[in-house]
Amino acid sequence: MKIEEFLSTLPTGIISGKEINISDNVFRNIFRFADLSSRDIFFYLGFGNNSNALNIAKREFNSKQVFGIDDRRKFTDKAKMESQSDEINIINRNIDEVNLSKATIIFFWFSNFNQIDHLVTKFENELMKNTRIITVLSPPGLLVPLKVEFPFILCKKPFKYANNIKEQIKAIYGNECLDFTACWLLSEKYIKKMEINVEYSRFTNMLMSIIIWINAWNMKAACEEEIPPPVQSYVGILRTFFNIDLKEMIVRK
Repeated sequence: MKIEEFLSTLPTGIISGKEINISDNVFRNIFRFADLSSRDIFFYLGFGNNSNALNIAKREFNSKQVFGIDDRRKFTDKAKMESQSDEINIINRNIDEVNLSKATIIFFWFSNFNQIDHLVTKFENELMKNTRIITVLSPPGLLVPLKVEFPFILCKKPFKYANNIKEQIKAIYGNECLDFTACWLLSEKYIKKMEINVEYSRFTNMLMSIIIWINAWNMKAACEEEIPPPVQSYVGILRTFFNIDLKEMIVRK
């Protein structure tokens, strides 16, 4: 079991950047975190609604070349119209069909862990040494990150792999388990760093922290042995006031 697997039950709008609009400032922070520079060839896999990130990578961080890959024509056509440089390459193809060997830095944000496992194999086969991979919330597969500024995570080739999820959690968070307080604080960091509208922040924090904790508990990666009172209370609030019933998610074996 990998971290992205137990995060995969979060609502798509929370854990995937393909369908939501990420603010320009968030991308600037991601690029600073990754030390994107004029030496880099930047690839954004599945850019979706966020084609302006390609312009920011080129215009503000002076990347040598920029590649935006997406298999949905509505996004690639829009990106071509909005492109601000001839050195921004928009590619309307499936990622499997694109050779990544030129990349020195790659950003992607997918929630399908089967697709992520396939990508990790592609990275191993195609990427040159020292290529950086930037993701949000979790590293791909069982990779151990080189650098973490949650929710931004950086891995670098040659990749190091964890033997199991507890080892990976420890590499990211410093502990082999996640208690509910840690889940809540991680959710707060996510909301702040992703600049989520304050109008929705309390609900997002409640929902996200509960689901992360439940998944961790199901996988025996939570620090608590029993379901703590705050989790029970928030599960009740979500069911009563938002018609979201998470009880069926609690399936610890």
